[in-house]
This record gives sequence, C-alpha cells and structure tokens, in this order.
Amino acid sequence: MAARKLLLLPGDGIGPEVMAEVKKLVVWFNARGAGFECEEDLVGGAAHDHHGKAISEAAMKKAHEADAVIFAAVGGPKWDNVHYDVRPEAGLLRLRKDLGLFANLRPAICYPALADASSLKRELVDGLDILIVRELTGGVYFGEPKSISDLGDGQKRAIDTQIYDTFEIERIARVAFDLARTRGKRVTSMEKRNVMKTGVLWHEVVNHVHRREYADVALAHMLADAGGMQLVREPKQFDVIVTDNLFGDLLSDVAAMLTGSLGMLPSASLGAPDARTGKRKALYEPVHGSAPDIAGKGVANPIAMIASFAMMLRYSFAMVEDATLVEQAIAAVLDKGLRSADIWTTGTQKIGTIEMGNAILAELARLAG
Repeated sequence: MAARKLLLLPGDGIGPEVMAEVKKLVVWFNARGAGFECEEDLVGGAAHDHHGKAISEAAMKKAHEADAVIFAAVGGPKWDNVHYDVRPEAGLLRLRKDLGLFANLRPAICYPALADASSLKRELVDGLDILIVRELTGGVYFGEPKSISDLGDGQKRAIDTQIYDTFEIERIARVAFDLARTRGKRVTSMEKRNVMKTGVLWHEVVNHVHRREYADVALAHMLADAGGMQLVREPKQFDVIVTDNLFGDLLSDVAAMLTGSLGMLPSASLGAPDARTGKRKALYEPVHGSAPDIAGKGVANPIAMIASFAMMLRYSFAMVEDATLVEQAIAAVLDKGLRSADIWTTGTQKIGTIEMGNAILAELARLAG
C-alpha cells in the first residue's frame, strides 16, 4: 500500500495541544497498518516569528505534496500589530487559495449527550445533523481591489470587493447536491440577492445546476440573514446549506453554538478531483480559533480536532468505517459524562485536553475490538 502523506500544522495557542491528541490517533491507526507518514511545519504566528511570514515556501511545498493537511489554529494578541499581509491568518488563506480548496464542509451535529449544553432548548437540537457547504476561495475575502486609502481631513475609505464567477458557483453547488444525495436529499441555498448582485447570480446559477443535473434533490432558497434567524429558530429543518465565503463563515459559527461549543465543530476543505488520479487536495481543521486565553492550561477541547481527523479518514482516504469508529468513540465518551471545560455542566465530570484524548482513544480501541 502506498504511504498516506500527512502534513501537520499545529499553529498557535491551543493548536499544538489539540494536535497532540491527533498524533495519538495517527500512532494507533499506523499500528493497524494505516501507513500514515507525517511531516510537521510552522504556520501562523509561529511561522511569522521564525520566517517573518505566516507560512514558508518550504511548508507550502510540503502542503502541495501531502495527501492531506491537518491544521489546528493560528493567531493571538502577540501578532495583532504585524503587517496585514503577514498576519497569522494569511497562512491559512494562502493554503486555501494555492491548494484550490474551494469547498469547505462544516457539519453541525448535536450529540444526544450534549443537547443540554446547547444555547437552545433540547427539543430544537437533539438529533441535529446539518452540513454547511461554504465556498472558500472566492468572494469578498479574496476579491480585488482591497484597500484602505487616505481621503484627507482625517477621513479614510476602506474597500473590499465581492466577486463571483459562474464556474465558482457551479462547482460549489455540485458539491452540495452530491453530498445531499448521500444524506436527506435537501439543499438550502443562502445568499443576499435582494441587495447584492453576486446574490442574484448565485441564485440563478444554483437554480440552473439544479434543473440540469440534480432534479432528484429538493432545493430551497433563503436570504442569508433569514437563514441565520432560522438556524436558531428551527435548525432541524435544514439538511445541507450551500452559501458563499462570507455568509458561510458567519452561519457556520452560528451553527456551532447549536452543538454546544465551537470546540465540537470540525471542518474539511476540499479541492477539485485530479483529472488523472481523482484525488482531491484537502485540509482539515477545527472551526475554533487559537484561544490564547486558555493556551498552555491543558483545558482545551480536542474533540473538533479529532473529529476533523475523522473527516480526513472519510474524504481523503475512503476509510469510512474507521471514520465512523472515531465518531462513535467521541459519542461514547460523551455518553459517559466526560466533558472538557467548554461543554461541562453540573453532574458531568470535567477533564482536560490530554484526558479527553486518552478517553476517546480508549473507546476507539474498545469499539475496534
């Protein structure tokens, strides 16, 4: 079997702590013959301190050569005043852009044991299973011009540009419809066509792709602000949500709180299939940030990082049964009442990052027999 090449990018803050728990899983799976080969490099603030920029050319070369990149978190107050172009987040944006990772998958699943940790009532979130498909390499985050200019007399003007081409909308729509076919066969497309020309085009193109290729999947449209409201009013009405870069960023964070904590939400960012091999470039990361306020305290929740590893098993290596085992192990630990600080409630047992990782690994071994 060919080696499965992974690039680990722990980053800043709690990133190295949660990545350490993924390394335990890599060792465990390799003992079962998975054949993972890992390299590690710097990204974000750590890369800025060492290289003067958010990711080095050597690290980018490793990312291009890897079968999958596992990314933890970047940023923190230490780098608040560095130049915009080399800020820690620029490393992640470059990885997304240069690897062509246009499709961001963010599942929002509420484990039954955590239904009471959500900010919503149990009946609204118990059994929740939403998949947000976010376009990741276009839109306002990458559009040009992007500038701040001095108008004189103490006035400045800031410009960000929202741009979408037809092909960008078509390919993300296809990802959403294809995934919906494996789930509940329902897609809700969200944009702001009432005030944004990109929203008008988005609506038009998604409709065209649906009529031409995916008539078997139910399609609904919703303005993105109304979608945010509906996510906290009646979240289980949704199956797959497809939206642009900006709205996907916002709506997936709203969905995160339905699950109890940002520390519970994994994500996958995928490129187009290679014409020859069919493989996709891919990056897997937790939705949460670097949480510098708790870094080094051993209390960070590693579940989103571990669940991102499970998504890697599923989408990059077709190790579907193994991915399911990891997810079942997470659920089993939660069913036992073990909690990190962010999801702790009265009557459950609070444990640290290492203890949570060890507990999930123990359940994984038990489930695997």
